[in-house]
Amino acid sequence: MSEETEMTMQADDQPNLPEEPNPVSAQAAPTAPVPVPEASRPAEDAAARPDYVYGIGRIEPRFPSLAIEKEFAQARAKVKTTGLTDSQALEEVLSQRENRYLARQLCYLLTIQGLETYIVSPADSGDFDLLIEAVRPTPNPTDLDVVIGRRGPVAPPDLCNGMMLPMVVFDQIYSFDRDSLVKDIPRPDGVKGKDFEPAATELFDTIIHLADNAGGTDDHRALNYLAVRDPSIYAKAAEQQARDFSISEVKVQSSSLAGARNIVEVVFSFTNRKTDFTERFFLRVDVTEMYPFLVTKLSPYYAR
Repeated sequence: MSEETEMTMQADDQPNLPEEPNPVSAQAAPTAPVPVPEASRPAEDAAARPDYVYGIGRIEPRFPSLAIEKEFAQARAKVKTTGLTDSQALEEVLSQRENRYLARQLCYLLTIQGLETYIVSPADSGDFDLLIEAVRPTPNPTDLDVVIGRRGPVAPPDLCNGMMLPMVVFDQIYSFDRDSLVKDIPRPDGVKGKDFEPAATELFDTIIHLADNAGGTDDHRALNYLAVRDPSIYAKAAEQQARDFSISEVKVQSSSLAGARNIVEVVFSFTNRKTDFTERFFLRVDVTEMYPFLVTKLSPYYAR
């Protein structure tokens, strides 16, 4: 007589935090946004590891209840706000140490492409400063926040004034504006700033405005990582633009070299405006853990 034993294995990735990076820059070519298919991965791998998020959007504070809104109004009455806009007054109140209890009571949304996408909270209470820094006194349409963390369940209705959105517990937030990012991109030799900046801006916008890019799938995490961390894609776009090529497609696919890791290939296609001849280049990105990283530098791509 035999006994059947059921065993369950569960993988738990604990990524090592890298040194704090700076948003990167690079060079680009004009193009229209192109849909990007999700990179496939084995179903058992998807179930085994946490759902990571590498989202690019804007963090906006919200009052979770009427009581918190009234408490904020009382705190604001004690602060000199004459001549300040509402955004400046909000930042002024939250930045004062005695009002940090209010900062902890607010709920914070990450809006992506104008849509309320996630409710974010810090993994460490000391990181509320990152949320406060994301509250700009003078908001600009090009302000951006990169949120890196783990996606959790949908928030209960009483958490954020009835908003039932997925929750993200973040480990890191980077806040910057797109124009500053572009200006910090190293210029390739022979490319003038007045020609480079519009091209770089268009490429950056193309990547982050791809359809449904909420930074929650492996392909979108890889793309968002490259958009803010790898200058080579922008340099290549500038080089191709000088040859009268424009970016025509961005595609993400699983790498056959992945092995035990979850690695995707990001393929950039550039098409000549006169001949329609297409050249392709790709990078490999490891998205196994919370922090993606580059595996293979930008190289020519040849279809299988």
